[in-house]
Amino acid sequence: MEFKRSVLWIIFAVSLMMLFENWQHYNGRPSIFFASPGSKVSQQATSKEPEQLQTEATNTDVVPGASTAVGELLQIKTDVYDATVDTLGGTLSKLTLTQVGNGKPELNVTLFDKTSTHTYLARTGLIGGHFPNHQDVFKALPGPRVLADGENTLKVQLEAPLKDGVQLIKSYTFTRGSYVVEVQHEIINTGTQPVKPTLYTELVRDSTPVETPRFSHTFIGPAFYTAQQHFQKLGFSDIDKGKANTPVRTDNGWIALVQHHFVSAWIAKSGAAREIYIDKINPTLYRIGFKEPVSEIKPGERVTLSDQLFAGPQEERILENVAPGLELVKDYGWVTIIAKPLFWLLEKIHNLLGNWGWSIVVLTFLIKAVFFPLSAASYRSMARMKEIMPRMQAVRERFKSDPQKMNMALMELYRAEKVNPFGGCLPVVVQIPVFISLYWVLLSSVEMRGAPWLGWIQDLSQQDPYFILPILMAVSMLLQTRLNPTPPDPLQAKLMMAMPVVFSIMFFFFPAGLVLYYVVNNVLSISQQWYMTTKSGQASKMKKVRAT
Repeated sequence: MEFKRSVLWIIFAVSLMMLFENWQHYNGRPSIFFASPGSKVSQQATSKEPEQLQTEATNTDVVPGASTAVGELLQIKTDVYDATVDTLGGTLSKLTLTQVGNGKPELNVTLFDKTSTHTYLARTGLIGGHFPNHQDVFKALPGPRVLADGENTLKVQLEAPLKDGVQLIKSYTFTRGSYVVEVQHEIINTGTQPVKPTLYTELVRDSTPVETPRFSHTFIGPAFYTAQQHFQKLGFSDIDKGKANTPVRTDNGWIALVQHHFVSAWIAKSGAAREIYIDKINPTLYRIGFKEPVSEIKPGERVTLSDQLFAGPQEERILENVAPGLELVKDYGWVTIIAKPLFWLLEKIHNLLGNWGWSIVVLTFLIKAVFFPLSAASYRSMARMKEIMPRMQAVRERFKSDPQKMNMALMELYRAEKVNPFGGCLPVVVQIPVFISLYWVLLSSVEMRGAPWLGWIQDLSQQDPYFILPILMAVSMLLQTRLNPTPPDPLQAKLMMAMPVVFSIMFFFFPAGLVLYYVVNNVLSISQQWYMTTKSGQASKMKKVRAT
């Protein structure tokens, strides 16, 4: 019994630490418990001229920064995007995802954007000489700007001004129903000397946070993947501290900027050698990119390079089909091995029911069914402990001045009554990783955005507007506490009764999908515990009748 209380206290303490940790993140303060991820490498200087960066390939390769020129804004519309291409640099300067809110336009998400308060861009250009880059004003070539009915693709082309005999034509090809944009760079040498430029494709963003559920911290920042180094991510604070550990060269993989539920990524053409760079451009902007050297282009020759730009939701099935390892941006952390099968099962249930709320309910039933033998053992043990609690209390009173004799007497009582003091706790501990995994599944799944359940719950990714589920959660936790054996220590008893109130504060701000899971789980736990306690009580009465 003492062991069980110790475990409960540990869980309570860890929960309070997690609550305070998430409160720190929510208020923009650094973590007090964990160091930021990232591997230490030699720190790169970040005190550059405004938006200028010296890269490491050669002493003259400069990936350019800002420009004072003004371009034309081209409005592009497809079935999944409302986009803006700025002729200044031919940059994709605004990108709104129009199909990510379960049919609710107010839940559309803008990834790329350039305003007075926020910058998030996908841009490209040439370095290695006085070549066209994102500082130059391109000319939009004639062509449609809207994906027409019956058409599968939309191609937008821009032509850069001639510089040092190098002509650059940039093309964006949008495909119906796809979050992958094919980006093509056609480099033409119209001069009299061979040229050997380097193509850069990069994502640029400030550290402006995105909306996330209160008291829930989710990752935002650069990430990359290669077959050699696998998945790596770095927060903006890691870059500030010089922890941007990137491979010098790779011929595969992708680079990305990750935020809650969404991601943008440049995907490398397999087999093409390139270099990854991650750095801070100025006090407010960060970037991650590829540099791809181009083979020598002789006068009159042309070279065409194709890349893919993904910008969309973190839906596992979509990400898996875009590039190897891209599904890892939906990061469950150390519980991935449990969380991924749980999401797979949740998705299968949704395919049958068509409602994410009811899918959560059914999944909770299935999990409780799987763990019923463990839960039953726990509840039987708790029921037996509750029965002998008066006798335990008498032993404590009798030997309160001699702890050693008290423990010996308690162990003798356990043996005589065939009670395992650890039996009520260990089955609960085994289930904790599953509960934590499902928490991350529901928090991380973009499928919950705008997904209704019933009645007043019209968005499972947002908090309950009328706090009905959190109130039910608090009531269920109080009922569970009353069903458990009362601790002999009055202070412990009061604290155990206070725990539901403390936890309920968090649940008032959690997404409705998460609270729905916990409410259903608690109701099922109460039902199981009441059934097992009643059954155990009846069995005890029968034993007493037989004994007499």
